[in-house]
Amino acid sequence: MQATQLVWLRNDLRLDDHPALALAAAQGPIQVLFCATPKQWQQHHESPAKLGLRAASLQDIADRLASLGIVFHLIEVEYFADVAAKLAKFCQQQQSSDIWFQAETPLNEQRRDQAVTDALTKAKINVHRLAEDLMVSLPVKTQQNEPFKVFTPYYRRWLQILEDTQQVPYSEPKAQGKAISPTLLKCEWAGRFREDLWPASEQKALERLSSFCEIKIIDYKNHRNFPIKPSTSMLSPWLANGQLGPRRLLTTIQYHCFEASRDWRHDDWLRELAWRDFYKQLLLYFPRLSMGKAFKPETDQIIWRNDDAGFKAWCEGKTGFPIVDAAMRQLNQTGWMHNRLRMLTASFLSKLLLLDWRLGEQYFMNTLIDGEFAANNGGWQWSASTGVDASPYFRVFNPALQSERYDAKGQFIKRFVPELIDVPIKLIHTPPPALREQCGYPHPIVDYKYARAEAIATFKLVSSSEQGTLLHD
Repeated sequence: MQATQLVWLRNDLRLDDHPALALAAAQGPIQVLFCATPKQWQQHHESPAKLGLRAASLQDIADRLASLGIVFHLIEVEYFADVAAKLAKFCQQQQSSDIWFQAETPLNEQRRDQAVTDALTKAKINVHRLAEDLMVSLPVKTQQNEPFKVFTPYYRRWLQILEDTQQVPYSEPKAQGKAISPTLLKCEWAGRFREDLWPASEQKALERLSSFCEIKIIDYKNHRNFPIKPSTSMLSPWLANGQLGPRRLLTTIQYHCFEASRDWRHDDWLRELAWRDFYKQLLLYFPRLSMGKAFKPETDQIIWRNDDAGFKAWCEGKTGFPIVDAAMRQLNQTGWMHNRLRMLTASFLSKLLLLDWRLGEQYFMNTLIDGEFAANNGGWQWSASTGVDASPYFRVFNPALQSERYDAKGQFIKRFVPELIDVPIKLIHTPPPALREQCGYPHPIVDYKYARAEAIATFKLVSSSEQGTLLHD
């Protein structure tokens, strides 16, 4: 049997623009492997919807590889700690001389990869551990060689590196023989997901990317904050699974910006992709982010409330604040939530209810189809004013004002809170008590003005280093 190059897929479930696949295939015959770790995923609170999309995407990959004569393997262990021994044994069985994979940034993944590298090197298997699957995989640091803690200067440096080092996308692997029968994968760990919204197809993801960049990206800046408008890319579930390569993202943006005579460097959606890199790279430099710790140690002194009833109302979308409830119901029904509403609901939980942001972080991960540890943790810590480059502690979103500003006609509210479908627009953002009774809609579980003042006072005690004037959002 000829020695093969083994490509280990993880959070990069694609054939297009895949460095490990392309570089391994340039060395000789390849086989492709995915190692499922369902109990580890459970510990990481990955949602049934995300696992469902992952399983279906793996089947798509297995089918496409089979058409190219490339064997795909799905193996399973319980935890990351079991992966090294399983892979070492597998490589020896398959006579794989080399293994190729892309690094990941969370702490548990780093430890898993180091254990795999040690075990396979000991077994005399060549390990090719490639750079992280980021838009900019090189370290993005200050002139003092320190990691950035504020996004805007990070972004300027990130953009400069991106321009200086950009590469063309890697090609898909070529056929390596006659087509073989595809393997029907058994993924008992998979849950249900909205396949009508996010088909488990890399081709569909690429088509959605191209369509968004061609049609919607020019208006993204002006329309992105309005949840009723179909103005966001809706690509995040595929991005979280790694079904779109970073070089493909960049070249698609650049192509359509060029076609529209726009400068790609000033693209607002590209800036959002930079936020993803920012949060992922922070995990390399600040391991405590992977340990359930706040980035700002002083905020661990906050005494969070114990309020099971309040947390339950927030989870179920029954807080009595229509825009908050509509957002949470969107999450529960689709596995996805509009980004403006993620900030609003996170602020509501951590500031107005004064509940530990980690409760919300975990609930989102348990529910989101696009749950990604770095971005989810970064977003929650931003909203809770505990993280790097966080929202100032005195910034507390006002749900009624946010609703009036970004859902002026109440269309989003009425879509997800049917109790309020017949409520007049002028009353829908803060329905009066009698109307709530009539509609069967709950009264507010908290008084905004009182809760805001209490949150500011609480955070001020542990945020003496922060200065500023009270902001009203």
